Amino acid sequence: MNINEKFIINLQGKNFITYEGLLDLAHKKNLKSIDVDLIQIPTVENNMTAICKATAITDNEKFSDIGDASPQSVNSNIAPHLIRMASTRAKARVLRDLNNIGMTSFEEVSLDEDKEENKNIPSDNIYEEPPTERQLNTIKRLSDELNFVIPYENLTKRTAGTLISRMLNEKNKKH
Repeated sequence: MNINEKFIINLQGKNFITYEGLLDLAHKKNLKSIDVDLIQIPTVENNMTAICKATAITDNEKFSDIGDASPQSVNSNIAPHLIRMASTRAKARVLRDLNNIGMTSFEEVSLDEDKEENKNIPSDNIYEEPPTERQLNTIKRLSDELNFVIPYENLTKRTAGTLISRMLNEKNKKH
């Protein structure tokens, strides 16, 4: 089964599939149900780590996997929503198995421009180049869905990636 390109996001030279794309593929395989169980509630004692287990069922198959989220593994604007992010990550992982997709889902990564590892990227690298056509198409699609007005003139590959991340987080909040 081919993945529709609209569900692929390229960030920092690596492709990621969106949860939306995984769900689309799963429905084509007759997904019957997807259930999520909260395994661990975030507390101070467990470093505010939420863990969820997802189970997806089709006519012939059953898959389970877990997902986690902590303040260290999510963007700062998602930190108040750790349980929902752990749930989304668990569902993305189980849908990757169901669909035989080895590509990491976009929801499994954290791209917060304030994180320390991103501060060490030199400013003269390829991420200061203009955004890719795929990034621009993704931004246009998301801005239409969210009714956002986006100024495209000063976007770079890096800022486009951050913008996509934030727009997807905003979209996930509405669902």
